[in-house]
Amino acid sequence: MNIIPCIAWVKKGVASTNPVKVELTPNELEKIIKQTQSELQDVESDLDEEHNEIKEEKYKIDSQLDISKTDEYNFDKYDEEFFCNIDVNAAGAIHCNINNIAIIEKNGKDPFITKEDDDSEKEDDIIKCDDNLILVGHVEGDASILEIFVYNGPEDSFYCHHDILLPSFPLCIEWLNFDPSDSKPSNLCAIGNMTPIIEVWDLDLIDCLEPIYKLGCKANKKKNRKHIGHKDAVLDLAWNENYTHVLASGSVDQSVLLWDLENGKPVNKFTSFHEKVQSLKWHPMETHQLLTGCADKIVRLFDCRYETIIKSWEALGEVEKVLWNSFDSNYSIISTSNGYIQYIDIRKDKPIWNVEAHTQEVTGLSLSSSCPGLLVTSANDGIIKVWDIIENTKPSVIWEKKTNLGGLLCLAPNPDEPFVFSAGGDNKSHNLKIFDLLRISEIHERFQNRVPKINIDDIKTEIKEEIMDVTENMDSMILNPNTENKMT
Repeated sequence: MNIIPCIAWVKKGVASTNPVKVELTPNELEKIIKQTQSELQDVESDLDEEHNEIKEEKYKIDSQLDISKTDEYNFDKYDEEFFCNIDVNAAGAIHCNINNIAIIEKNGKDPFITKEDDDSEKEDDIIKCDDNLILVGHVEGDASILEIFVYNGPEDSFYCHHDILLPSFPLCIEWLNFDPSDSKPSNLCAIGNMTPIIEVWDLDLIDCLEPIYKLGCKANKKKNRKHIGHKDAVLDLAWNENYTHVLASGSVDQSVLLWDLENGKPVNKFTSFHEKVQSLKWHPMETHQLLTGCADKIVRLFDCRYETIIKSWEALGEVEKVLWNSFDSNYSIISTSNGYIQYIDIRKDKPIWNVEAHTQEVTGLSLSSSCPGLLVTSANDGIIKVWDIIENTKPSVIWEKKTNLGGLLCLAPNPDEPFVFSAGGDNKSHNLKIFDLLRISEIHERFQNRVPKINIDDIKTEIKEEIMDVTENMDSMILNPNTENKMT
C-alpha cells in the first residue's frame, strides 16, 4: 500500500521561519517510553478481556451443542497457550521490547549518530514568508506519516521539510491556529484517523513524538476513566475560523460533535444521521451554520445555536463532499458516490442542477481561493476536471485530464494562488501532484481576467492582520451542552 488519503494547505506567512527541533532530555525520553508501555499494557488488558469474553461465549455455544468429539490436537487450549507465551511482565515486553530499542545516554546523544549536520541543508530548513506548506497524509505499507512539504511557485520549489510518524491511518486533515495553552495564534493541524481519537499536532516542531493535545479518550475500567468523544473512526473535521475555539467532527458512528478546544471536550452532539457522516463545512458568513454530508444520501444544514436542522436536501447518492460557494454563500455544492455533483440554493427545497461529472465517486471538490466560478473535481476514476460555474445554470467543462496518480482520493486548493491545486491518489509509484492550472491555455483564456490584481505585499499584510483580528477582537461562540445526549 502506498496512498495519499488526505491533503491540506497552509497559508503563506503562517509557519514559523525557523521551526524548532525537539531535543528530548534522557528523562523526557524515559518518561515517554514508560507512558507508551502503560498504553500498550492497557491495549493488552483490553485484548485479554475480549479474549475471555470470546472464550465464555464459545463455551456457552459448545455446551448448547453438546459437542462430544475428541479434541485430538488440543485446539481448545491453543489460544490459552498462545497468550501464556506472551511475557507481559517483562519490562517493555508486550508486543515488542521497547527498552531494547531506545538507548538513553547521560549526555542525551545517540552513540550511533556520528555524522554532523550538513550546512548546505540548513537553508532548506528556513521557511520563507512567501512559502506555502502542504500537509500530506501518507500511508506506505504499515507506516502512517504526516509529511510537511514546502511549496513556492515563483521559485519552482517543492520539497518535504519534515515529517511526523502517526499512530493510525489518517483520514482527514484540518489546519487550525487555536492552542488552549497559548494566547497567540499557532500553526497546528487536527487529524482524524481510523480511531475515535482526534490528534492536534504542532507544525512548527520538528521531530516531535506526540501531539500537543488530543480530543477524546477511550473508557478504562481499571483507571475509572469514562469514554469521551466518538466511538468510531473520524472521517472529516471542520474548524470554525470565526470562533476559533470550535471544531466540528463527523464520524462513522453516525454523529457530529462540536468540540470546545478551550477544555478539549465535546459540548454538542448531533445524531440525526442514519449512516456515517463523511463531510462538514461551516458557513462562510453565518458562522453558526454547519453543512453536513452523510452516506444516508441526505445533506443537512444545522443551526448550532439551537441544535436544529434548518433544512435538508436529498442527494442522488451517498454524499462524499460538501462545499460552500465562498463567492455567493447562498449556494453550496455537493458530490456523490455515484459520480454526480449537485448545486444547491439553500433558500430552495431542491437542487438547481445535477451533473454526472465522473464515472466513480467524486472524492475531490474544490473552488479556487480567489477566482469566481472556477471549480475543480477529482474522482476515483483518476480524472481531474475544471468547471465554470459562474452562472447558476448547468456548468461547463473547461478542461479534463486522466492523471497518472491512480484513483484520486483527495484534492485541495492553494489558499493564496487561485490556479494552484494539489491532488493525491493510490498509485504506488506516483501519488502526489501539484497542478498549476494557469499554464493550461483553455483555463488561462477562460479565467485569467476574473482574478483581482492585488499587490503581493498587501496580501501578506492582510493575512497577518486577519489572523490577529479574528483571534483578538472576536465574540465567543456559545456552545450549549446537550442535556439529552451526554458526552460520555
